[in-house]
Amino acid sequence: MSDFEAVLLGSETGAYAMARAFHSEYGITSHIFGRLQLSVSKFSTIMDTHFYPDLTEPEAFRRHMLAAGKDLRERYPDATLLLIPCGDDYSALLSRFRDDLSEYFTFTSVNDELHTALSYKSSFYDFCNRYQLPHPATMVLNPEDFQAGRHLHLPFDFPVALKPADSVEYLSIDFPGRKKAYALNSQEELNRILKLIFDAGYSSDLIIQDFIPGGDGNMRVLNAYVDKHHQVRMMFLGHILLADPTPEAIGNYAAIIPDYNEALCLRIKDFLEDIKYEGVANFDLKFDPRDGEYKLFEINLRQGRTNFFVSLNGFNLARYFVDDLVYDKPFDGETLIGKGSKMLLEVPPSVLKRYGEPGDALESGLQMLRRHQYSWTLRYDRDMPLKRRLLLWRLARLTTKNYARYEH
Repeated sequence: MSDFEAVLLGSETGAYAMARAFHSEYGITSHIFGRLQLSVSKFSTIMDTHFYPDLTEPEAFRRHMLAAGKDLRERYPDATLLLIPCGDDYSALLSRFRDDLSEYFTFTSVNDELHTALSYKSSFYDFCNRYQLPHPATMVLNPEDFQAGRHLHLPFDFPVALKPADSVEYLSIDFPGRKKAYALNSQEELNRILKLIFDAGYSSDLIIQDFIPGGDGNMRVLNAYVDKHHQVRMMFLGHILLADPTPEAIGNYAAIIPDYNEALCLRIKDFLEDIKYEGVANFDLKFDPRDGEYKLFEINLRQGRTNFFVSLNGFNLARYFVDDLVYDKPFDGETLIGKGSKMLLEVPPSVLKRYGEPGDALESGLQMLRRHQYSWTLRYDRDMPLKRRLLLWRLARLTTKNYARYEH
């Protein structure tokens, strides 16, 4: 019997990546709790799934997870129940109810106040200013500002980027043509999208930003593991080659190769430790060729959907959780800034070859492709029953069609 059980909140790719990390490292099946089943978990042999349509509603979440904790404690009386959120809404709910859930589960989580301040993009940029971390020039716009016409007087030129400050609330609204984020080239485009969002019932701030030049190839992603003592144990930087073009998933990373920037990592390490962070932190950044700076877009207070990229290159995230929370292994104080040689590829190779942004980074990715130094999160050799193989084949075909439809 294992010393611990992995309990994952979420049913998207990030949850499968963590389940894969636990299975490959420890040979265990993860307990999955989510709102609904998505294709990534279908026919999997490494996930014990439980779905509740109301799981992201606060009181329902508390009720379901306390019941789950009681059941799992009875089934595994001597095991540590490791609880890991794999989505923004679950991360926020865990912070909100961490005192209640600590009766059964062991986890890392910042308090509710800090979670809100970091996940809400406008207040995150206040942190960036305080710690001298570069970010794009930004205007914060609420519904009252929109009615007053403040968006007609931007402090920077077009094109601009537009995204919600509160990503959890934004997930609860819908309107025709809804996207995760927008790149807009004119005042008319901006006016139209703002009206659609606010008319759909979104009540929080929107972020309007100076658009940093360049495409997917200028994007970076940084993952860090911060232990329960607020010490950064590991950091790993990735260089994006390709992102998802579909409206509902725009910006989700589809191909990443390892990158290395010690100075950048150390600046963010100091920030995380000073604010007493704990758990996995996932940062989205973009290189700005105008001043040579890496500009921070946001922090995700959980591992990203592409967290398998870190495990793929030898830094298994499951092991960091277990060493920290189950075995309380001491940290030597030397933050590991990881280097790697393998590409995460979430699309067929033909898609990368056709739609990847030309340049040295893409050529490095293609070399990894030729050397077979790459992997897809969902294609796990130890979890490939026939029905799952057919499902992944269909997903790959759909992905190819989506790029042909949305990439120009």
